[in-house]
Amino acid sequence: MNAPAKNRIESIDLLKGLVMVIMALDHTRDYIHFSVHYFDPIDPAKSTWAIYLTRLITDYCAPTFSFLAGLSAFLVGRRKSIKELSGFLFKRGLWLVFIELTIVDFAWYFNIHFRNIDVAVIWTLGISMIVLAALVYLPRKFILIFSLILIFGHNLLDNLHYGGSILWALIHEPHSFHLSSGFVFTVDYPVVPWIGVMALGYCFGPLYDGSYDAAKRRKFLNIAGISTIVLFIIVRWINVYGDPVSWKHYGTLSKTLMSFLNVNKYPPSLSYVLMTLGPALLFLANSEKLKGGMVNFFSVFGRVPFFYYILHLYLIHIIAMIFAQLTGFGWRIMILHNWISEEPKLIGYGASLWVVYIVWIGVILALYPLCKRFDQYKRNHKEKWWLSYL
Repeated sequence: MNAPAKNRIESIDLLKGLVMVIMALDHTRDYIHFSVHYFDPIDPAKSTWAIYLTRLITDYCAPTFSFLAGLSAFLVGRRKSIKELSGFLFKRGLWLVFIELTIVDFAWYFNIHFRNIDVAVIWTLGISMIVLAALVYLPRKFILIFSLILIFGHNLLDNLHYGGSILWALIHEPHSFHLSSGFVFTVDYPVVPWIGVMALGYCFGPLYDGSYDAAKRRKFLNIAGISTIVLFIIVRWINVYGDPVSWKHYGTLSKTLMSFLNVNKYPPSLSYVLMTLGPALLFLANSEKLKGGMVNFFSVFGRVPFFYYILHLYLIHIIAMIFAQLTGFGWRIMILHNWISEEPKLIGYGASLWVVYIVWIGVILALYPLCKRFDQYKRNHKEKWWLSYL
């Protein structure tokens, strides 16, 4: 069995690392920028292009990473039997769900009472892996059909509303549930169509088989990427299907363009998936030969994404506590009882966008040495099975 070429693996790690780094920008904005307490950053009527683009660029992170997680699952499976791969995906999926409900939820709120239980991107990755653990027993063409049905067809469910159903919220419609015990259970990331995005990534895995011609792979990915972007423009322009919120004319090209690109993320609409995965495919097509220090820098984060993800949440929240203390709000205000943008005590808190970018860069530079060291440890201790879960 041929192992994938080293540069192919690095192109995947590079894209993973880029989206992980960009993701931290959105989380830094959540905890540092003043505007999160006043308006939606992608609201064309209120946002500026600087704020809008800061939020928009981070929309590419979750779908790209979910897709790459599926692709990576295929590559891992080349060294395992189907049964072993299924078992690994199932156990890793359960692990991610557990981490979401404990370590990640605490990182968002720093509240030891766990009054807010949120299920978001890590939970979705976990559930998607659990489903993929079953799908891997099927022929890839059936997995491909299944993934495309979820991605292209799930918006048919947009008009179905069961506001009191936790199950429906977990499947397709985000909702917050105020429980009688005083706890709030919030579904931010329903699993449909995220399951389809990861399954689609798995179907792209054979492109990275060691025997697959690099030129053919590049051509296929370029065609797939361009076609996906063109399809997004067509679907979005028609304005009939593919997103629960239609775009509209605002009287100016600038605001209208904002509206056109403002696609639904919760759950990710067909338009959202097309808009985000198209550029990801183009990047994969044209990044295999990239070399140099910057490539190595971002690839480090891509090789240890789970480790980085946990650290960056805690570091950003700690920085927010320090910032709150220095600006007269007191650090205790960052022990949250509500999601940070919905916390009334934080009205007036925050800094300008340029401060957000400085803090974001500082977070990345601070975490790089730790991630690099952990990456080296993983490479040098491949015999430790538990490292594959971190």
